[in-house]
Amino acid sequence: MNTSNSGCKPEIHYPCRWQFRLIGEERAAMVAAVGTVVDISACEIADGNVSSGGRYLSVTVETTVADEAERLRLYQQFAADPAVRAVL
Repeated sequence: MNTSNSGCKPEIHYPCRWQFRLIGEERAAMVAAVGTVVDISACEIADGNVSSGGRYLSVTVETTVADEAERLRLYQQFAADPAVRAVL
């Protein structure tokens, strides 16, 4: 078994554009959450999928991150907002 790639992180060159997919129940509440974390004018927000039952939906937020610490900080801030059920 070849384990040479196990545990390897992808090589990301910063600064770069990064996409976060937020999943929640209300689009307006998720967009408001985005506004508390990043400058909305500096990012792109696109509608994503809606669950088969229509209860959950996703929005994709694309913004520029300066480094890994900022990327992880944004992820944690999105995830901490009550309007966001999950961040991918």
